[in-house]
Amino acid sequence: MTNTRKIFAGARIRLLRQSHNLTQALFAQQLSISTSYLNQIENNQRALSGSVILALVDTFNFDLSELALDGAGKVSVDLQEILNDPIFTENKVLTQEIKIAATNAPNISKAFLDLYRMFQKSREQLGEVDNALKDHETSLAPLPYEEVRDYFHYTDNYIDALDRAAEAFALSLPRSDAGRHADMVDYLLKTHGVKVVMRKDKPGSSTLRAYDPTTKTIHLNAASSMATNLFQLAYQVGLIEQSDLIEQLLDDAAFHTDVARDVCRMTFANYFAGAVVLPYSEFAQAAKEQRHDLENLAFQFDASLEQVCHRLSNLQRPGEKGIPFYFVRIDQAGNITKRHSATTLQFTRFGGGCPLWNVHHAFQSPGEILRQLAVTPDGIQYLSLAFVQTKRVSGFKSPVRKYAIGLGCEIKHAGHVVYADDLDVTEVKNFDPIGTSCRICERIDCFHRSVPPIGKQIVVDHNKRGSVPFKIS
Repeated sequence: MTNTRKIFAGARIRLLRQSHNLTQALFAQQLSISTSYLNQIENNQRALSGSVILALVDTFNFDLSELALDGAGKVSVDLQEILNDPIFTENKVLTQEIKIAATNAPNISKAFLDLYRMFQKSREQLGEVDNALKDHETSLAPLPYEEVRDYFHYTDNYIDALDRAAEAFALSLPRSDAGRHADMVDYLLKTHGVKVVMRKDKPGSSTLRAYDPTTKTIHLNAASSMATNLFQLAYQVGLIEQSDLIEQLLDDAAFHTDVARDVCRMTFANYFAGAVVLPYSEFAQAAKEQRHDLENLAFQFDASLEQVCHRLSNLQRPGEKGIPFYFVRIDQAGNITKRHSATTLQFTRFGGGCPLWNVHHAFQSPGEILRQLAVTPDGIQYLSLAFVQTKRVSGFKSPVRKYAIGLGCEIKHAGHVVYADDLDVTEVKNFDPIGTSCRICERIDCFHRSVPPIGKQIVVDHNKRGSVPFKIS
């Protein structure tokens, strides 16, 4: 089944016109359309036609992949979720109104989200009878991890300058038959005088990397995988060689607190490391040739399956974008510990995900890559993959961390993904109906619903009971 969606991109088209310093009349003339038609497009009253899209590409070298999903999709999900707060009970906001606000007034929508987060933080602290009046500005600032998460959320998890610096380093690193890990060890010693020592810690030790700047020695855990240790070496290179760029990016981000800045400094170094292990163009080409076979790609680049999945989701370089994937990592309690989506599927900030989604079933099938054909309430169909990633240190009694990794793309890209080869993607009944979260899922007939969706009324029939104890009107 093919999904046909109208494309509304008013904010992007307006930004494109303004970047060329053109009036609506001149811009419309170059697109061979009327000024009134352009005005309707920019205000999302008319969708983009095929001829207009072609004119945008031919005349302004417009990147078609930018039409897949802009920040409006992310903002819309965030708005839907917070409008579930009881304080908005008297304000019945329709889903379509939310989408219009996120698309037509993205800056106002984001300002509203920021205001709500400040209110929520203040309300929590007042509820705990905390000293909310102390250090007033800091107390209203978002939590460090939340602020950093939001920064990457709205940059599509792609940092161009850092990504290109990592790729340049990866290409310049001498390669030998000894392997990338040995090459990185040799580079650190020759270039920076940094010695790498493989250390056998006490059983149960969770230390992956320890750098002593006095002796210029990196201690790596010998029990860690080769992929983990290669990543840790690349992380250290990022801190040493890209400190100026990282500090500049941190200045531009303008975080509210030093703690958030420090968290993001670590995240930038992690980003650099991932882009070194999986350099953009080389990895993107390999992914295309391997038809996104996760295990083959992990083997080729000495990476873990999680690293490969995360990288696939942030191949967002302008003019060189890969297939838009979503990526999510959850623990056994259903908490989302990592999330990113270059697709129309967005993840909620709070609460659990949809139990019908295969990522929640992966814990029952360790060692397997589960496949699922799924459809969301908006009619978009997806190919969803899920598997379990186990992280542990040496020792029988050592703690074990298990995560489920989810990766997926819209079904229109299934022909480029090896996992879809024997699946019938043309039959509607093969697709499982899933949502993002019960609170923003509009399905009224789901047997696994836990709470009503936002803006819907419920009716309790005391004479009849179904799988869900209420009906949605």
